[in-house]
Amino acid sequence: MKQILFMDTTLRDGEQSPGVNLNEQEKLQIARQLERLGINVMEAGFAAASEGDFQSVKRIANTIQNATVMSLARAKESDIRRAYEAVKGAVSPRLHVFLATSDIHMKYKLCMSKEDVLDSIHSSVTLGKSLFPTVQFSAEDATRTSRAFLAEAVEVAIRAGANVINIPDTVGYTNPEEYYSLFKYLQESVPSYEKAIFSCHCHDDLGMAVANSLAAVEGGALQVEGTINGIGERAGNAALEEVAVALHIRKDFYEAESSMTLKEIKATSTLVSRLTGMVVPKNKAIVGANAFAHESGIHQDGVLKEVTTYEIIEPSLIGESQNLFVLGKHSGRHAFTEKMKELGYEFTKEERDVVFEAFKNLADRKKEITEEDLRALMLGEAAFAAQQYSITQLQVHFVSNSTQCATVVLKDEEGNMYEDAATGSGSIEAIYNAIQRILGLECDLADYRIQSITQGQDALAHVHVELKEGTHQVSGFGVAQDVLEASARAYVHAAGKLKSFITLVK
Repeated sequence: MKQILFMDTTLRDGEQSPGVNLNEQEKLQIARQLERLGINVMEAGFAAASEGDFQSVKRIANTIQNATVMSLARAKESDIRRAYEAVKGAVSPRLHVFLATSDIHMKYKLCMSKEDVLDSIHSSVTLGKSLFPTVQFSAEDATRTSRAFLAEAVEVAIRAGANVINIPDTVGYTNPEEYYSLFKYLQESVPSYEKAIFSCHCHDDLGMAVANSLAAVEGGALQVEGTINGIGERAGNAALEEVAVALHIRKDFYEAESSMTLKEIKATSTLVSRLTGMVVPKNKAIVGANAFAHESGIHQDGVLKEVTTYEIIEPSLIGESQNLFVLGKHSGRHAFTEKMKELGYEFTKEERDVVFEAFKNLADRKKEITEEDLRALMLGEAAFAAQQYSITQLQVHFVSNSTQCATVVLKDEEGNMYEDAATGSGSIEAIYNAIQRILGLECDLADYRIQSITQGQDALAHVHVELKEGTHQVSGFGVAQDVLEASARAYVHAAGKLKSFITLVK
């Protein structure tokens, strides 16, 4: 039974999704959850892209204990050295250096000959190997590269010291049969094939990213790259949770297994969805809301008689909660702390006191608290604690049929209080106008979405907003039982990011 490694690039490729803008604290939250999920390698970012990216990669590298932490780098000395500075503190650091090998990229993007590309691969991997214990080389746009030249480039990389060779389907161009044969071709045509681990990285432009990844495993790939929920630029990447469950359910066919902790899939999917604002489609495989739902009478009858008639996956396999009531207003600090530990959350006494107070406030208004409520509460409080401004007071007054007035009081990190009021054609517009006046922003609301965390009239609300000023666009979220409070929290979260970003650029 071959062992498949999972390389997650949610924090790099996934963050390139339009509208996704994660701050350092949010990236760290995701990284910690990926560690609980059992991801073998996480691509923490592109250290040379910006100072913010560098600091995020460095913090993740210095925090994660049970996974390899990797930074992307172009085949440039400055990128490689910057990546080294970012991840050198990791328990297991890795460099991911890439260079395009297809004719179209070499001619129009790189303006390099084949000989130049081979020389660049050799020099960049050699430099990387002198700094890092493990180097991964990616032949960008491999599936549109001449097979003979691809084999030549891969051989050069391995001889220079590359431990992992990634064969990416950069634009989602290939199909399962073709991708399988490409891995088999490389196995036969690269003399040093056995000296490296071969990896697949598939994009979903033609809707075949997961199928192609599984075909690559059949063809000899021992590392699968992708993202949680399949997020990523354009149509996204291979959804790692789908690949992992497919390998588990069809172990008889693929004869492969992984070290992924499958029961953490649902929690990981939910966290990534809420922090990025990218809603998981209800009909998405494995983690969609309808993944275990049956409406057909025949299906319902079959499931009631024997669940395996129509369900090949048990919800508990991926940690799908049945939303059993776990805590209430009479639950004490110890019971709360133990339950949060069970869900994978660790915090200091000060952090515990803040979150416990938020829990008690929720319990006073909501009769029974579920695991989903606790996860959402923790997520919301963590976001609120990490931002520059917090809401201390929020009042909305009815003025006329078409006008509302909102008064907002914000507190900054130094404890300074700011108060202002504004009107709007509705409560939310009035609140947002007041916050803009306080922060001195003139931005547009590009997106506003509201989602119920759990069921019932007393359910928590999760609000996602996207703000845009000029070419800058950021997202934020807020969680509260009251929709207006959740909306205000989301706006303050995003507005604080935008204000910091604009200040940094200036």
